[in-house]
Amino acid sequence: MHWKIGKVRITKIVEMETVGSTRFILPLATNEEIQKLPWLIPHFATEEGRLKMSIHSLVVETPTRRIVVDTGLGNDKEGRKVPTWNNRKDPFLETMTAAGFAPDSIDTVLCTHLHVDHVGWNTRLVGGQWVPTFAKARYVFGRTEYEHWRDHSDESDKLAVFNDSVKPIADAGRADLVASDARLGDEITLIPTPGHSPGHMSILIQSEGEQGLLTGDVAHHPCQMEHLDWSSTADSDPVQSAATRRELFARFADTPTLVIGGHFNAGHIQRDGDAFKFVALG
Repeated sequence: MHWKIGKVRITKIVEMETVGSTRFILPLATNEEIQKLPWLIPHFATEEGRLKMSIHSLVVETPTRRIVVDTGLGNDKEGRKVPTWNNRKDPFLETMTAAGFAPDSIDTVLCTHLHVDHVGWNTRLVGGQWVPTFAKARYVFGRTEYEHWRDHSDESDKLAVFNDSVKPIADAGRADLVASDARLGDEITLIPTPGHSPGHMSILIQSEGEQGLLTGDVAHHPCQMEHLDWSSTADSDPVQSAATRRELFARFADTPTLVIGGHFNAGHIQRDGDAFKFVALG
């Protein structure tokens, strides 16, 4: 799946797709509530009200860089809370390579935040050691985000993620810690969007008068555009995450900005009364 923003090309590489089984992350998004939002169907939900979501990476090609935004779950990882996320053997790298993005062709890895389903392919297991998957890339982490998980990964699952998917990058000298509003070249600017995690960042892309927004996990699903207060169970600060959603969606609503979610496909945000709705492309 491809999208273009001026001279920037974005390609979605899917690791896992799900229909339903999302109540653990969005408990208020019941089938009945989702059926009340017909604009979600069929692109983002089924007729029965089951949510459609994916775990994916976005490859962003600018005239000068080849960036992987977020890296999914990864293989051979242990200590995850969700059983199907442990010890995976997924052909994700083969899929990337077949799409024209061999790991060694990537020069930048950019993580919107450092949760389990956004950092997994940062590393791979080689000879019993976790090594950077993208050997020629610099890994860009938000400084606030990195320092939070470095100092506060107290729960066993959080510690496992940091130790196998984040710390090895820093230990290898491949990590660049940046401000949450840093500019990365001519086309890429970070936007601080805290709430889901302490240092969560979204990504603004601007090229040739066109504009795109990669939201990360500001919202896990477009239903949160209508229900801004439906905070994810994974949000570190549910009140802040709701405020961030309102602010970010208001900024880009009713504009031509192409919006791509951390777990859903592209569309445009429109105002809908006191909230918003999401209009899918095509």
